[in-house]
Amino acid sequence: MASQQHQERNMGYDQNTMKVLDHCQVSPPAGSVPTTSLPLNFFDIKWLLKPKNTPIQRFYLYEFPHPTHHFMQTVLPILKQSLSLTLQHLYPCASNLVCPPQPNKPHILYVDDESSVNFTVSEWSNANFEQLIADYPREVSIYHPFVSSLPPTRTLEDGTRLIPLMSVHVTVIPNFGFGICIGIQHVCTDGKGFLNLMKLWSSICKTRGEYLSKLGKDSMPFHDRSVVKDPDGLELTFLKEFWNRAESDQKEDDTGGIHFTAAHHDKVRATFVLTKDHIQKLKQLVSLICKKEELEKLHLSTFVVTSALIWICMVKSKEKETTSDEEDEVYHLTFGVDCRNHCGSSLAYFGNCVAPCYVPLKKSQILGENGIVEAAKAIGEKVVESKTNALTWLNKRTTNGTKVEYSNKIPMAGSPKLGGYETDFGWGRPLKLEAVHIDEADSVSLAESRDEEGGVEIGVVLGRTPMNDFNSILGHYLNIFTG
Repeated sequence: MASQQHQERNMGYDQNTMKVLDHCQVSPPAGSVPTTSLPLNFFDIKWLLKPKNTPIQRFYLYEFPHPTHHFMQTVLPILKQSLSLTLQHLYPCASNLVCPPQPNKPHILYVDDESSVNFTVSEWSNANFEQLIADYPREVSIYHPFVSSLPPTRTLEDGTRLIPLMSVHVTVIPNFGFGICIGIQHVCTDGKGFLNLMKLWSSICKTRGEYLSKLGKDSMPFHDRSVVKDPDGLELTFLKEFWNRAESDQKEDDTGGIHFTAAHHDKVRATFVLTKDHIQKLKQLVSLICKKEELEKLHLSTFVVTSALIWICMVKSKEKETTSDEEDEVYHLTFGVDCRNHCGSSLAYFGNCVAPCYVPLKKSQILGENGIVEAAKAIGEKVVESKTNALTWLNKRTTNGTKVEYSNKIPMAGSPKLGGYETDFGWGRPLKLEAVHIDEADSVSLAESRDEEGGVEIGVVLGRTPMNDFNSILGHYLNIFTG
């Protein structure tokens, strides 16, 4: 639980004291990757249809109790060299998204001796390290200075747009630690691909390159979009929608990053932890209620019970902001479903292969006496359904010919199974992981617990008042449900 006594603590440091120490381009080793063009599949193109396509922005904070000059001399060269070796195998990250005029298709293009990744190193001498690693609610802007902004889009004379796909920002906090923030356009890869990128980079760095010699052929990343099957012709449907968008809607965000609007000033982010014991007791409680009510046995994974509990707390914490008292109003929990097994691609596939899943439930069911059971049942059914029919939402969209609108959405990013805290570059596991991009909406991110195997870490972004309510509601439910 996030401690309430810290909720209104002031940031206590000046963000303007960040100083850029180095700015360069990192590319694969010379001559290691030929000029290559990758077509987009329908999973990739789907991201081009979003009117506000915020890049993935993930922040990793590490302990490093040494001065800046020590970091620059000993750590930085290894980080750069290992990233170069990583890009040899994940060259789409160093590429541009090329969006030519219709009827030419958008594609990812790597150009030998030209393509690279923006790599910036900064020093933040008076950052409050205690607050950066804390779980209690803090101003949402606390991680914004670490964000890795992508270079701006370039437009050629014929109207072709060139959009950089990835950038890296490393920030040194002298005598305390350093942070690595990766910004990557969603059209390049999904969350699983991103975590595979970080695992490969950190493993190469930690072993000084030896990790590559131990990778088997089946574990080596590959990018062939043709392995993703498209029996329903979704690619053509999405391409037509992309081409039909008005020119004003097609303009990309030239800042290449998150819009830090005034709305962020009233938001806070906090981390909540469900222990392994919490989760086991939640599973037992739901099973017991089902047995007592003579309900059918539910699919009760860690993801299902965690999501059910957090969904209830999110809905209840936002009740004061809701103008409607309609109990039959439908809410939707949204999360991604990995389709690698459905689409003929292996786990080593680097690209997009995730379909969205929308779980509907009436407000009265979520907040009712057996809300935890109702929510777990609804989520569990969708999870089971997704194992054989993960493309339901995409097919529904193309069948109807229009975008399907879902009311009262609560997005959930990440997964407790992705192993983000195993990202060790050679100086220990991260002290803190943050999905900075969830600032764009009142959202939730999931990761494994950094302190206990089997636990779950939940990142939440809300307004100040709803966050206070969320903290109290979650504590209340944990006392009732898990004693």
